[in-house]
Amino acid sequence: MPTNIPFKITVCGIDELPEHSAVGVTHVLSILDPAWPVPDAFGTFGEHERLELRFHDLIEDTADMLVPEREHVAQVLAFGRTLLDEPAPGAHLLVHCHAGISRSTASMILIVAQARPQVPAEAIVQEIFRMRPKAWPNLRIIEMGDAMLGRGGTLVAAVTAVYREQLAARPHLAELMIGGGREREVAAGRLTSVAAAPPAR
Repeated sequence: MPTNIPFKITVCGIDELPEHSAVGVTHVLSILDPAWPVPDAFGTFGEHERLELRFHDLIEDTADMLVPEREHVAQVLAFGRTLLDEPAPGAHLLVHCHAGISRSTASMILIVAQARPQVPAEAIVQEIFRMRPKAWPNLRIIEMGDAMLGRGGTLVAAVTAVYREQLAARPHLAELMIGGGREREVAAGRLTSVAAAPPAR
């Protein structure tokens, strides 16, 4: 990995967890909806450290739903620091949410950005995007993490560029995301697209 972090990283969804049970995962960040049961697949994993967080995949406050909050992001970053404070050969971090698309990719971006503060935000985000081509990182998580890491909005800008690439390749995502209350992400991606377009001649 170009960012040269001292541990292996994997992002996946719940359905993919069995594929990673025998690959030496040492740390798991498990992000689940509040009422979702703990995945059975963890019973087949070897010994590992696991942090379980529960909140919905939302970017705006929504009645009767648990949105990502600063305390969740602080826990993500604290968990990431455990891999840096006691680096061990063969350390392998797996981050999962339900589909491995939004909450997990946003969290992994923040963990890598914390591990390598000297690496530009764009390089970090694009590396996670290459690793997980269907990534659509949760903007609320990224915004809070960007501020907490002192990245000056660069992580947010790099993630909106991913939205632009995804919308260009999969235009149908716009309707799906807007229907799920993610209008701000779609608007950010479209603005990025306009800004990136060459001037009319």
